[in-house]
Amino acid sequence: MDKFVKLTGVAAPLPVVNIDTDMIIPKDYLKTIKRTGLGKGLFAEARYNEDGSENPDFVLNKPAYREAKILVAGDNFGCGSSREHAPWALLDFGIRCVISTSFADIFYNNCFKNGILPIKVSQEDLDKLMDDAERGSNAVLTVDLENLEITGPDGGSIKFDLDEFKRHCLLNGLDDIGLTMEKGKAIDEFEKKNAASHPWAA
Repeated sequence: MDKFVKLTGVAAPLPVVNIDTDMIIPKDYLKTIKRTGLGKGLFAEARYNEDGSENPDFVLNKPAYREAKILVAGDNFGCGSSREHAPWALLDFGIRCVISTSFADIFYNNCFKNGILPIKVSQEDLDKLMDDAERGSNAVLTVDLENLEITGPDGGSIKFDLDEFKRHCLLNGLDDIGLTMEKGKAIDEFEKKNAASHPWAA
C-alpha cells in the first residue's frame, strides 16, 4: 500500500448527503475482485448518460476536476452496503482523500485498508472547504497527515483529529498484510521453536 504523508491536489466539491456505496460504484461493477480498472465506474450513474456519453454537469467530468485527488462531500458519506469496491473505485480514479462531517463505519475503515484518508471535520470547517473546492482549477488543498492539517488555496488551515494507530498505518503504508509482515521475525522465530518442540508435526 502506498504511504500517505502529504497530499496536494485539486479538491472536487460533492455537496450531497447520504452518498451510499451503490452511488460510489454501482452493482454492475461488482463482478470483479481486482482492485484496478474500477475508476471508470466511479459514480457511473451520475457521470454517464444512458447512451454512455459523459454527463457534462457532473463535477468529475468538468475540466477543472478531472484530475481531482481530494473529494469534499456531504454528511454520512459511504453509507449503504459494505462493498470494498467503493474505496477501490475512488483510489483507481485517483482520489486519495475524502473529507466529510461523517462516514459510515465500514466504509471509513475500508478506506484506511486501501490507502485512502477519510477526514472528519465540523460542519463549519466543511463549509469552508466546500467553498475552496468550488473554485475550479484553483481548488487546491494540501492535506498534511504528519501535522493533521488541511491548508486551503488562500493559506488558511484547518486541524483535524485521527486515531493514532490509523495515522501510523497510513504514514507507513501498512495494510493488514503489511502489519503482519512487520512481525515477520517474531513469526519465523515462533515457527522454528514450534517445529523443534513438535518434530512429529513437521
